[in-house]
Amino acid sequence: MSSKEILSKEEIAHIAKLARLKISDAEAIEYAGQLSKALGYFEQISKVNAGAIEPLVTPSDIENLWRADEAHKELSAEELVANAPQRTGQLFTVPPVV
Repeated sequence: MSSKEILSKEEIAHIAKLARLKISDAEAIEYAGQLSKALGYFEQISKVNAGAIEPLVTPSDIENLWRADEAHKELSAEELVANAPQRTGQLFTVPPVV
């Protein structure tokens, strides 16, 4: 597709139908020009010789920073609810949700 080739109004109407959009004829003509322009940019990008460039996951190196896996003291149920505004036994008391 050359950058001057314009998508037809019918093609835009079909794309809109697939996307479940209702567009007017004027909008279809406007979108045809805009989409054709965008596709022209993709055509320019596809002409770039990138054969010698290795694909990247990210533009910068990633270093894994792992923390040491250390055991920590677990809190008891009483300690967990000690600062609760309201509690019933070892449970948090919350307003009912309907």
